[in-house]
Amino acid sequence: MLDATLKTQLKAYLERVTQPIEIVASLDDGAKSRELHDLLREIASLSSLITLREDGTDARVPSFSLNRPNGEISLRFAGIPMGHEFTSLVLALLQVGGHPSKASAELIEQIAGLEGEFNFETYFSLSCQNCPDVVQALNLMAVLNPNVRHVAIDGALFQAEVESRQVMAVPSVYLNGEVFGQGRMGLEEIVAKLDTGSSARQADKLNAKDAFDVLVIGGGPAGAAAAIYAARKGIRTGVAAERFGGQVLDTMAIENFISVQETEGPKLATALEEHVKQYDVDIMNLQRADALLPATDGGLHQVRMNSGATLKAKTVILATGARWREMNVPGEKEYRSRGVAYCPHCDGPLFKGKRVAVIGGGNSGVEAAIDLAGIVAQVTLIEFDSQLRADAVLQRKLHSLPNVKVITSALTTEVLGDGQKVNGLRYKDRTSDAEHELALEGIFVQIGLLPNTDWLKGTVELTPRGEIIVDAKGQTNIPGVFAAGDVTTVPYKQIVIAVGEGAKASLAAFDHLIRTSAPA
Repeated sequence: MLDATLKTQLKAYLERVTQPIEIVASLDDGAKSRELHDLLREIASLSSLITLREDGTDARVPSFSLNRPNGEISLRFAGIPMGHEFTSLVLALLQVGGHPSKASAELIEQIAGLEGEFNFETYFSLSCQNCPDVVQALNLMAVLNPNVRHVAIDGALFQAEVESRQVMAVPSVYLNGEVFGQGRMGLEEIVAKLDTGSSARQADKLNAKDAFDVLVIGGGPAGAAAAIYAARKGIRTGVAAERFGGQVLDTMAIENFISVQETEGPKLATALEEHVKQYDVDIMNLQRADALLPATDGGLHQVRMNSGATLKAKTVILATGARWREMNVPGEKEYRSRGVAYCPHCDGPLFKGKRVAVIGGGNSGVEAAIDLAGIVAQVTLIEFDSQLRADAVLQRKLHSLPNVKVITSALTTEVLGDGQKVNGLRYKDRTSDAEHELALEGIFVQIGLLPNTDWLKGTVELTPRGEIIVDAKGQTNIPGVFAAGDVTTVPYKQIVIAVGEGAKASLAAFDHLIRTSAPA
């Protein structure tokens, strides 16, 4: 299962284990059980503190639990945690084995103090880059609090279970048998949902903060760069982000970030956050901006957060990025995560052997169709324009695939379903106005991005598309308020451009501070 290099790396990690670990496997005679058995035997051979038992009786086969002998940890993997989930397995081994978490002492105490019974189940796919955050967070909670139990389930391997629960997007999290959440969730976010009083306590802390010299709203590449450049000037810097990393967290392969030949979105997002933490920056995560308020009599800008708290600053940098653009047709919202999806890498494995459509003929749409073609039975790519807009090399690859059909000059008009999940799509031929229906089980929307500026309407100047209008220095129409990244009018929405724009806006904000604070 593990090559020599991976074994060497894993053995080095397992040297950090300080307490005995007991792996209890539930297996049968199937090929996947044999595969898992081989993996677990290899892991056990790498540390004298790990023992493997093969007498598990769990109903999900193959699966295995991690525990300390005579311990109270309830942590289980149903499936073979390779791919993106191999890191989750390594972290689980370390944490069950006594290696401390990097979570803050305050958060660890909050988790340990949760009262009640919390039985979590997470459905993941091995190709999902969003799933490990959820799996790792819930695994850690199971290690820290005996009231928390967690099983991570490979949806592609337990297809019957996925079908019966109608899981059509990952990660999907169930708590005590009921849906708890879908999509990426970090440890802080999960704990905040369980600890209902935490939001009010956090709002009180934010209200008590002194004014910042530079307050960055958004934690994507632009926001991270802005924070670093501001902090390096020695001025009081804060970052308020709904989720640190932003849209990058939903990006799979990144091969055009200069000097980094290849990486993945979540890895880059982690690197950005770790870089920001090297400086004296007040990072306020899970904080969504709600309104940009008029400046105070003292000239301080105010940003009201969704929690009700208000942050004050001498200058503000808006870097709230963008989100997936929706089709805005009947049925889309009703069947979101029930057949309508936006991440082919995450949710594609759940549609194995089924019929799907991809909406959008740009690079992202064609890449999605190519990826899905290797998983599903049939892909129909639907493009509004009379021709695809993707790069020629991608189009050649697309047209070489036998299970892909391309329909151009088509306007999607409705998502069809049976009340529980998607079962079709209606579109209009733009050349003849004829209406057509496609029978299918999944729809992947890949039609670009929308700037996250709904909360700014009526304050800073926006284009009809909702982008913040900025000048060459990132200055908005409000003195002291700057903007950077995908949320602005700067063309070409690329990570490397967002980083540069964030740095530029930060330097411009510092220049503004110098000029406005200088004596007359």
